[in-house]
Amino acid sequence: MRVLHLMVASLLLLAGFAPASAQNYPHRPVRVVVGFPAGGPTDVIARLVAQGLSDSLGQQFYVENVGGAGGNTASGQVARVTPDGYTIMAISTGFMVNPSLYAKVPYDPIKDFAPVSLVAASPNVAVVNPQVPAKTLPELVELIRKNPGKYSYAGPGVGSTPHLGGELFRLTYKLDLVHVPFAGAAPAVQSTVGGHTPIAFTALPSSLAAIQAGQVRAIGVAASERAPQIPDVPTFAEQGIKDQEADTLTGIVAPAGTPKEIVDLLAREIKKSVARPEVRERLANLGFRPVANTPDEFAARIKLEIEKWGKVVHDANLRIE
Repeated sequence: MRVLHLMVASLLLLAGFAPASAQNYPHRPVRVVVGFPAGGPTDVIARLVAQGLSDSLGQQFYVENVGGAGGNTASGQVARVTPDGYTIMAISTGFMVNPSLYAKVPYDPIKDFAPVSLVAASPNVAVVNPQVPAKTLPELVELIRKNPGKYSYAGPGVGSTPHLGGELFRLTYKLDLVHVPFAGAAPAVQSTVGGHTPIAFTALPSSLAAIQAGQVRAIGVAASERAPQIPDVPTFAEQGIKDQEADTLTGIVAPAGTPKEIVDLLAREIKKSVARPEVRERLANLGFRPVANTPDEFAARIKLEIEKWGKVVHDANLRIE
């Protein structure tokens, strides 16, 4: 009986502990892990989020870059930390793609993490060198079909969202189109500017400057609506190219088991921060549209992305050992 009383007391103590700790949160600095080097879109958006949370919650939220294995190293580390809200992580679409792309990853994107909020999204775009005669996506499909083995497209690395978007396009139309991977988006765009790879699939931020300078011609936005930064460029769907939406996502997750009160608090504060005009303007300048959805909405989007890109990885026979 004494053992039973002790067990009940312990359970009651634990039951009261999480809400109490959540009510006092945060009472010390919070680490925001980014699985990529400083300077990229995920890092920049993470720093915007960190600054907003620091301002609103009165404690420092600081970014720590933990690069390696396409973000897998950071995800594996964060999956194993104490779920107390003092370590959170900024993720990109690779977080959802990598479990199907890599032979082994050190985390489960569903079981090991609690979604907080999808902060922002940026559409992929198809661009061509100005010397390519195709002005629309249907014209590009026809051009590739009439010239088998001639055309290739640049992408920022195997398994990146632009690469997978390109593969989805290739598979859908059964095109003889070769992917040329580059070590990042900048060299992929420059290869298309130079005409070495006549086509590129990129996230909008990576190619926006080249599009605006006329160095490449954007012929399609892989989103449900046009991008405000390039309003004259139609979506894939507007050109009859259906079910090709491909966003580069940036969101915040926490380790599984993080108290719901903390997760909900972070989501609410991120939403407030993203609603600020200066933050929205900064995101727009990066080529992103603000989202700042709820934890449940982000959880649903994560599952959708895992299923969608997992099928493309399988059908294209992609694998990283």
